[in-house]
Amino acid sequence: MLMTTANNVWQQVTSTIFDPLLTVLVFLLMLSLLVFVHELGHLWVGLRMGIKVEEFGIGFPPRALVLFERNGIKYTLNWLPLGGFVRFAGMDGEKDAVYGTGSLAAAPPWRKIPVMLAGPLMNFVLAVVIFSVLFATVGVPTPTGRMQISNVYPGTPAAIAGFQAGDELIRLDGQPISNENTIREIAQRRVGSAIEAVVIRDGVEVTLTVTPGPWTAPDGREFSAGFGFSYGAAVVNQRVNPVAAIGVGFMHSVELTGRMVMMLSELPAALAGLFSPTPPPTGEPLGPVGIARATGEVIRQPDGFISFWSLTAVLSLNLFILNLLPIPALDGSHILFALIEWVRGKKLPPEKEALVHAFGFMALMGLMVLLTVNDVLNAVQGTPIFGR
Repeated sequence: MLMTTANNVWQQVTSTIFDPLLTVLVFLLMLSLLVFVHELGHLWVGLRMGIKVEEFGIGFPPRALVLFERNGIKYTLNWLPLGGFVRFAGMDGEKDAVYGTGSLAAAPPWRKIPVMLAGPLMNFVLAVVIFSVLFATVGVPTPTGRMQISNVYPGTPAAIAGFQAGDELIRLDGQPISNENTIREIAQRRVGSAIEAVVIRDGVEVTLTVTPGPWTAPDGREFSAGFGFSYGAAVVNQRVNPVAAIGVGFMHSVELTGRMVMMLSELPAALAGLFSPTPPPTGEPLGPVGIARATGEVIRQPDGFISFWSLTAVLSLNLFILNLLPIPALDGSHILFALIEWVRGKKLPPEKEALVHAFGFMALMGLMVLLTVNDVLNAVQGTPIFGR
């Protein structure tokens, strides 16, 4: 009841506030939460590892004001509302800070590594918390064995036949439908022929006649054989008690993390196909603009409040994985350097490590620009993030 009420209020807000402005505000809220939780992990573990902390900032500089100072740590409010940051001693490149007592650079690897791990792990914990709350209040999504149509594109065979978003497709050409491959196989085998389709609409079976054939997606892509609708596995929410929801939330987060790690092998092909006329089947990687558009799409859905938090949890798991990769300038790279120092028994020259991180940061910014350009092109072309 509480989640339903929140969802109804959410829909009223989204229908009365200017959509682009709402999308930006909600995206900033999501990003701020993800970054703030990440940095809070670094702060908490850093203090317990005896690392000197100079500043914990809410938002990014320039600084607006110092909220308060405690135990030598300045807690500041900054003008850019994009999360937060922790400034440890030894992070500003000054000699006395780098080699000063209690600085991050001077800390032994067994102290430094937990501090670097804490940020990504907090993102994983956040995802578990979000999923646990959703499962306890809304229920655990459980597949029904049917396929649900999420969007019907205008002017396509599906639209002409009378399919509607929300229909559950149970039979096609006399064949039970339980997976996506069956739909594609029937479309290719029966192209140009009228076939019978049975859907469940508002609890009632409805029989339609559809002729699979060529159709064009809103982003201009052309398909030689198909129906013109997007679809996915239909699910029902099964309630669980709060204690069980925590376990299910943890296992769901682990499962999603495993899927994301497996998808990393497909990342090079996805990046290579960014500007290809035929996007990779697994989808394109998104930059900030794409994630903001995805946020806008989910908050406009009937269950926008729930979808928003689900997307937040998924992005938090993405940050968990991304920050553990040994990419210069990310936490994973700092962990790798600390492990090398541990094995060698002595520190790497600080200036060489800083150079590696600087090059890594420039590479990340270049990739971000590339993703942003692709996101903007997709936005101009009207390519949806979901339901392609």
